[in-house]
Amino acid sequence: MVIGYGIINLRIPESGSLKEKRSVLNKILKRAQNEFNVSIAQVGDLDNYNFAQIGFALTGNDSRYINGKADHLLKFIDALRVAEMLDSKMEIMVVSDFLEATDWEAGKYDEL
Repeated sequence: MVIGYGIINLRIPESGSLKEKRSVLNKILKRAQNEFNVSIAQVGDLDNYNFAQIGFALTGNDSRYINGKADHLLKFIDALRVAEMLDSKMEIMVVSDFLEATDWEAGKYDEL
């Protein structure tokens, strides 16, 4: 399994209140979810109405596919032109070896 995750920092210059910021972010988040089937949410700069920090995560079987999908996501958000993308950081993690090496103990929910 391959996991791609990252942070996108945005500036929303036209926003004059948290309500206007929420409107812009809802547009970005809903369109990204619908287009890319990505987990995405605001994770930082909650009280500042001119800036936003968005976190996202993608999963798949191939790191090239995840990298390409994340690149398309960044281009898509930038092309919306509702906020200025200041910067972004992304990591890709392969976890297949971890899952095979872990001994899972049965928990109270495993017996359901």
